[in-house]
Amino acid sequence: ELAGSRKMSINRCSSGSEVSEESSSSSAAYKPHKANDTRWAAIQAVKARRCSSSSSGSLELKNFRIFKRLGGGDIGSVHLAELIGTKTLFAVKVMDKDVLVRRKKILRAQTEREILQSLDHPFLPTLYTHFETENLSFLVMEFCPGGDLHSLRQKQPGKCFPEAAARFYLAEVLLALEYLHMLGIIYRDLKPENVLVREDGHIMLSDFDLSLRCASSPTLVRSSDSNNSSSSGICVQPSSCIEPSCFSPRLLRSRKKSKKRVVKMLLPELIAEPTNARSMSFVGTHEYLAPEIIKGEGHGSAVDWWTFGIFLYELLFGKTPFRGAVNRATLFNVVGQALRFPDAPAVSFAARDLIRGLLVKEPQHRLAYRRGSAEVKQHPFFQNVNWALIRCATPPQVPPPFQMDVDEVETAASGVGTAKQDGVELKPCANYYEIDFF
Repeated sequence: ELAGSRKMSINRCSSGSEVSEESSSSSAAYKPHKANDTRWAAIQAVKARRCSSSSSGSLELKNFRIFKRLGGGDIGSVHLAELIGTKTLFAVKVMDKDVLVRRKKILRAQTEREILQSLDHPFLPTLYTHFETENLSFLVMEFCPGGDLHSLRQKQPGKCFPEAAARFYLAEVLLALEYLHMLGIIYRDLKPENVLVREDGHIMLSDFDLSLRCASSPTLVRSSDSNNSSSSGICVQPSSCIEPSCFSPRLLRSRKKSKKRVVKMLLPELIAEPTNARSMSFVGTHEYLAPEIIKGEGHGSAVDWWTFGIFLYELLFGKTPFRGAVNRATLFNVVGQALRFPDAPAVSFAARDLIRGLLVKEPQHRLAYRRGSAEVKQHPFFQNVNWALIRCATPPQVPPPFQMDVDEVETAASGVGTAKQDGVELKPCANYYEIDFF
């Protein structure tokens, strides 16, 4: 029934000014990672009902009941919303068009929407639909009831994640960055506040208004890392070989006269790094800014690996490594201060080594500068991570079932935050730097 209603909404209601919104939503409904998403079913069911009632088929603000404010970014605020008649919750990003024009952020908002429309990955958000009123623009995305990693870290003993938990979150963020770089998208805003926790305990990156799009040509190349040949190689032998010599420990004793030649063939690596990307924009959050951004030397995808290192440091130690008393001092520290580790909590050598490799101030010498995520995945910190089955891994913790507060339901029922937008606050966050040189 839902499949039929989806076809009806596509065929009958995708004309005129609604073609872009409808076509993006309908094509996204077939994205492999979202095939069993109940939110898509709810969206398409409501669109089908609107079509059958001689409406345009596109969703409007009146189809949503707006609840509390979940958070805010540089160009808008995010609110919890319910698709009326479905009991399905979404996160709706609201942007004031006049403010975007006045602050010259129209291009940023357009880029974010286009990026969201292109994504299909288990650790990245889905844009279910988007629409506008005369004054406001709306992006409808997945609601993550687990909050963000910044809030979750504050609840940990000592306000730090155990190393195993940090590794879990870091591995999922790494796969998300790998996918983004493969699409030619440099994230530029990685921090715990932008890593949300889904209802199943896995993560989702958010907030793409600072992202940079560029050309990328993902290629498969043979690994040249001889140090990792044992982990990246496979044993090529005749089918009659019972005991491959690349397996350890040995379970059977081989026959002395039977000497089989073992050829180790390195597995190919996916290199998805947009190494030729260049931008002169001064964007980001001060504690996470890479040195090359601060110095105005131009930057590329290596800034994401710098922030990846800062991100890991904060998860493990509960603070960022270069924070100063004021923002200006922080910027000076990022450029000129040597990396130091606190005495506590105790962190493994592998974790510290990974952080050191990522927080190299010269981007050309930074870990992952050339080979991207393929290089990071091979670091000993991730040696026990099963990348192929990471979605099946058990999260460090799963958030409790989400329950709406009675006051929030009553407020929405009274009309606050619906069509009149009385409850929508559109205050930009002040923790961003942005100076565009071109």
